[in-house]
Amino acid sequence: MDHAPAPEFATERLLLRRWRESDREPWAAMSADPAVMKYFQSTLTRAQSELFAERVEERFEQNGFGLWALEVAATGEFIGFTGLNPATFEAPFTPALEIAWRLARPAWGHGYATEAARACLDFAFTTLGREEIVAFTATVNTRSMAVMERLGMVRDPGDDFDHPMVPPWTHSHLVRHVLYRMRSADWTPRG
Repeated sequence: MDHAPAPEFATERLLLRRWRESDREPWAAMSADPAVMKYFQSTLTRAQSELFAERVEERFEQNGFGLWALEVAATGEFIGFTGLNPATFEAPFTPALEIAWRLARPAWGHGYATEAARACLDFAFTTLGREEIVAFTATVNTRSMAVMERLGMVRDPGDDFDHPMVPPWTHSHLVRHVLYRMRSADWTPRG
């Protein structure tokens, strides 16, 4: 399936763009940071980090959207990603389109994830015409849950689920996930 080139977005402080070769080094450092990867099964090796970045590019080619690299407009610094990712694992709400983010530690606490996610939600609803976007994380990840709530996403505790890709015998604290939803009818585009 052919897609138009993935769009780039400029927000007040950020550029959401396709990944560059120069992003690979800071991405590998982020992926090896235990604080950044606290709510994932493990940090990533350099090889795993490279594979992740390659898969991001493949999904852009397949879908015309994906996990955009985040760049601070004023400095050109790569600080992580925010974007849209198909959730295809087996769960009551899948298949679905997930909004996701991961930022380097120095970028935490500046509102970057919320700012970038708003641009992605706007794209999902106004350009892609999606009816619903989901976000999910381990129940212990209160920082990401706070971003979901700032975005206006809604959680029904009855939708919480055990993530089928998280092995309970090694990561029991990460198995249970919260699910937040945003429906297009509840989205207010930012002008």
